[in-house]
Amino acid sequence: MRIMGLDVGSRTVGVAISDALGWTAQGIETVKINEEELNFGLDRIDELVKQHEVTEFVVGFPKNMNNTIGPRAEASEHYAKLLTEKYNFPVTMWDERLTTMAAERMLIDADVSRKKRKQVIDKMAAVMILQGYLDRKNK
Repeated sequence: MRIMGLDVGSRTVGVAISDALGWTAQGIETVKINEEELNFGLDRIDELVKQHEVTEFVVGFPKNMNNTIGPRAEASEHYAKLLTEKYNFPVTMWDERLTTMAAERMLIDADVSRKKRKQVIDKMAAVMILQGYLDRKNK
């Protein structure tokens, strides 16, 4: 049974999956969504949950640097609520401050083009969110 990590944005959701032992996170894909149209990509998430035998979710929680909760964190909480309603799985909110920036820095350091970075940044942020959770869980 695996854990799914999600980096929720307003237009995409980065998806990562743990290995079967729960030690490492791998990026799977970026799911297109549209918050304004209430399209949250849950059909595709459902396919991935079944395909990878997911039993738990970790959703990135982008708090402000002063530890307050802004609009993006509220949107992530809403997404987590949708998951809770759809599945009877644990859903953990994981502080993801600076993960997208760290993911972008890693891609820049690896000399990945701007166009390619845009295509993989959310998936990479999901990996960082899930790996942080797994590292803490396995201590």
